[in-house]
Amino acid sequence: MTQNPLTVGGIPIPTDSPTFLAVLAVHVIAGLCSTITGIAAMLSRKGQGRHPQWGTLYYRCLTVVSLTMGVLAAMRWAEDYHLFFLGVLSYSAAVVARKAARSRRAGWVRLHITGMGASYILMLPASYVDNGKNLAVWRDLPAWTYWLLPSAVGIPLIFRALLRNPLAVAERRNAKSGMP
Repeated sequence: MTQNPLTVGGIPIPTDSPTFLAVLAVHVIAGLCSTITGIAAMLSRKGQGRHPQWGTLYYRCLTVVSLTMGVLAAMRWAEDYHLFFLGVLSYSAAVVARKAARSRRAGWVRLHITGMGASYILMLPASYVDNGKNLAVWRDLPAWTYWLLPSAVGIPLIFRALLRNPLAVAERRNAKSGMP
């Protein structure tokens, strides 16, 4: 560990360990890719084609984020354990959502929407909590917003998707009528 941390783009890096820096570089790139591909999956037309392609890329990028997060947290457990738990929850939600979509069992649409939405919502605070104080706009917000703002925006969007997605509507209708 260094006494004077490195700074990249105004964000202090807590150590100059080559191993830490290499893992961090992969983690940051995968995190940016997860953020972008997650948005692309959310905004793309559902069904075959772009949505599952973007969703698969999101899942793969999130897998890399989760693996590198585990390494980074292990290297600085006392400072980063809370980020580790956010990462585990985010990745777990994505795994459940992906398995639901692949199984196509009753209720899969709601589970997929909720799980992927939760995965994305949980991914964001890990970045903001760690870096928000160094980012334009975020540094002017109180620290509690790093934790709550993604949920305050994301949860209503999940409910909207559950109410409007044609597959979720059909699933709900079938559940009420007792059809599979």
